[in-house]
Amino acid sequence: MATWKSRGLRGSLLEDLINRTNEKYRETGLALIQKIPTPITPMQIDRESRHITLAYFNQKSTVDYIGAVQGIPVCFDAKECAGTTFSLQNIHPHQVEFMKEFEAQDGVAFFLIYYTKEDIFYYLPFRLFLPFWDRAQRGGRKSFRFDELDQTYILPTEQGIIVPYLDMLNKDLLERG
Repeated sequence: MATWKSRGLRGSLLEDLINRTNEKYRETGLALIQKIPTPITPMQIDRESRHITLAYFNQKSTVDYIGAVQGIPVCFDAKECAGTTFSLQNIHPHQVEFMKEFEAQDGVAFFLIYYTKEDIFYYLPFRLFLPFWDRAQRGGRKSFRFDELDQTYILPTEQGIIVPYLDMLNKDLLERG
């Protein structure tokens, strides 16, 4: 059983930005995307703040978000990267397996990566992620560099939408054929 020890609010800014974006997409009828909570069993609670400070994961999580966009099933995971090299240790084999199975059911899987230093949001289609994953599984580099990515998947800035990933989802769908 995995243990979780609080490390501050790591990733919560990105999660909040995506949640606000998803709410906007829901309000406008464009998409219905839900955050998938990771089931935990609290072990230690700070009495004053009433926050969980130590917990055990009940099961392995799959992805952060799942839902539908105009009738298309989608799932994605959100990750932050402080530098220009993304470590594949941030992604677990059971997540990759879930995404493979999701796409086998005609869903679309992807990663949203926030490069914090550059203030860039990036949409990484699962099919473009797999070569990096496969390279690592064959004993190659266990990371990928920002300059290895298809730069046309950088999210544009859009008035009123914080993390506008739907245009990149559309691009992804068009490129699949």
